[in-house]
Amino acid sequence: MSSEHYFTPEPGSEMRRRTITATLAGRTMTITTAAGVFSPDRVDPGTGVLLAGTPVPPATGHLLDVGCGWGPITLSLAALSPEATVWAVDVNERVLQLVRENAQAAGLTNVNAVTPDDVPEGLRFATLWSNPPIRVGKDELHGLLRRWLPRLEEGADAWLVVQKNLGSDSLQRWIADDLGDTVDVARASTSKGYRILRARRR
Repeated sequence: MSSEHYFTPEPGSEMRRRTITATLAGRTMTITTAAGVFSPDRVDPGTGVLLAGTPVPPATGHLLDVGCGWGPITLSLAALSPEATVWAVDVNERVLQLVRENAQAAGLTNVNAVTPDDVPEGLRFATLWSNPPIRVGKDELHGLLRRWLPRLEEGADAWLVVQKNLGSDSLQRWIADDLGDTVDVARASTSKGYRILRARRR
């Protein structure tokens, strides 16, 4: 096993594409994944909890998936809200390529898969859904949340799924302490060892 991680910007490992089937937003989709990406063989359990436990997204506006991986959240948002624009954000160029391919294969034309710096600076989001990359470490994770949560529209919600034993409760406390002037954070639900946190923009 190499020291390379799924959050490496440009994975050096061989891509080794594979095809899986996933049910997203009530649709069965044929998905291309690859080595060097998060959960290449299935929709991971945390993302499954988020998709099952989050209210229907806004029908219009700009919707954001932070740390999109091969795209289960992005594809779900795009299918549920075809009149919205979905921004799939990741540092890993390999997964951005896969998201674009998977959206095209599913006939979803409302997806922009880009690096964080390619999101227009003034854009505000009607919702944010994320299975955030906890394993990048606290400094990186906190920087990510400081960057994106303030970019919600006023009154808009971010939905974050975090495994309980990987620090969901401490993350909730940190958001309240560090970003409490910007968002109100609460635990929305618990399922299968995961918490869904809701952060509402003030």
